[in-house]
Amino acid sequence: MELKMIQTAKNTGERFADKGNISFTDEPGQDLAMKLDSEKKYQTFMGFGGAFTEAAAYTLAQIPGEERAKIIDSYFNQKTGLGYSLGRTHIHSCDFALENYTYVEENDTELKTFSIERENKYVLPLIKDAVKARGEELTILSSPWSPPAWMKTNNEMNNGGKLKPEFYGTWALYYTKYIKAMEAEGIPIWGITVQNEPEATQVWDSCRYSAEEERDFVKNHLGPVMEQEGLGDKEIIIWDHNRDIAFERAKTILSDSEAAKYIWGTGLHWYVSEEFENLSKIHEAFPEKHLIFTEGCIEGGVQLGAWHTGERYARNIMGDINNWLEGWIDWNIVLNEQGGPNHVGNYCDAPVIVDTKTGEVHYNSSFYYIGHFSKYIKPNAVRIGHELTADSLKAVSFQNEDGSIVAVVMNDADSTQSFSLSIEGKTATAEMPGHSITTFILEN
Repeated sequence: MELKMIQTAKNTGERFADKGNISFTDEPGQDLAMKLDSEKKYQTFMGFGGAFTEAAAYTLAQIPGEERAKIIDSYFNQKTGLGYSLGRTHIHSCDFALENYTYVEENDTELKTFSIERENKYVLPLIKDAVKARGEELTILSSPWSPPAWMKTNNEMNNGGKLKPEFYGTWALYYTKYIKAMEAEGIPIWGITVQNEPEATQVWDSCRYSAEEERDFVKNHLGPVMEQEGLGDKEIIIWDHNRDIAFERAKTILSDSEAAKYIWGTGLHWYVSEEFENLSKIHEAFPEKHLIFTEGCIEGGVQLGAWHTGERYARNIMGDINNWLEGWIDWNIVLNEQGGPNHVGNYCDAPVIVDTKTGEVHYNSSFYYIGHFSKYIKPNAVRIGHELTADSLKAVSFQNEDGSIVAVVMNDADSTQSFSLSIEGKTATAEMPGHSITTFILEN
């Protein structure tokens, strides 16, 4: 029995370095130890992915085709890339679009002018190339940031406002038009969220719903309209916002059986807090419902070469997964040298940054840290039990469908840690450099 070891470390320059195989012995382990228990089984995991924003697609269109293809491959190829299997799209514009835009003409209450033609320029070619690179369909979740201005109380797409009650039915139909239009382009949509960040008045595309308003919109409009339009098999996800008040939100909505029957689960973002335990609270109260991470990024512009950014990704991925998360979707897969384009200047970082002036491509620490999960934890893997005796380390563990066991362990301390991993009474020992992440694989 041997343990394969893949490592990325800040100070060694190693990225996805194959450290060879470690042998198991009957010797007792180190003080810092992780014990795996494959008999203890938890949630089945859907996979990892990122968002196909207009900003990402536009940025990739600014560089030579060969470089563009390499980046897409680095994310979606199952053998040589991160093996992404999930994706997210925005239903018309979001802040990471080139401007505010919708799919209908002003005051078209019957949605006769509905067209996703704009997406043919940048977004659809990117998704199609990602599918080609993966070699199979992606699981795509779609989210609206704001209804058209004329449907809203503040008469603009930005700065919050609410959906006018007289347009509840029209707006519900809009989602179905989008799904059908995307599928006519050969891109299946797995599910939708009701509203991106419904608790926030943003200076970009935004729209507010109280928990009761979101519940009633799903119960009386979105759920029934999806079914009437033959899309009852598409998943509906509520909240799509931060963990801090996720439990209260989910409780209000999912406690109503008439609303809950249409809902797959709750979507989470990572901004504001790292209260991972709130996911477990939702799971314990509503065990038949699901949890998915729908967005997270490093805010405040590009941070080339930063290491804490990758560690933030890993800490959040592990914290959520150990509290019943079932799927994980990053925000923009690619941004330009400024951390955009963004039509209101809300610049952010991304795992891959393309300098559109020089053509240089930068892979940030976050790219490698995400990859330590997504390359090795395959779709439909099941989380298994582990005990960790080291507060200085963080970890998750899974069993893939082929029987292989994967443990991802992060040392975000400054010093090297000697570490042992045991399973079925056998122990293997490894060195964990300061600021490193390691994936251990036990083949079946």
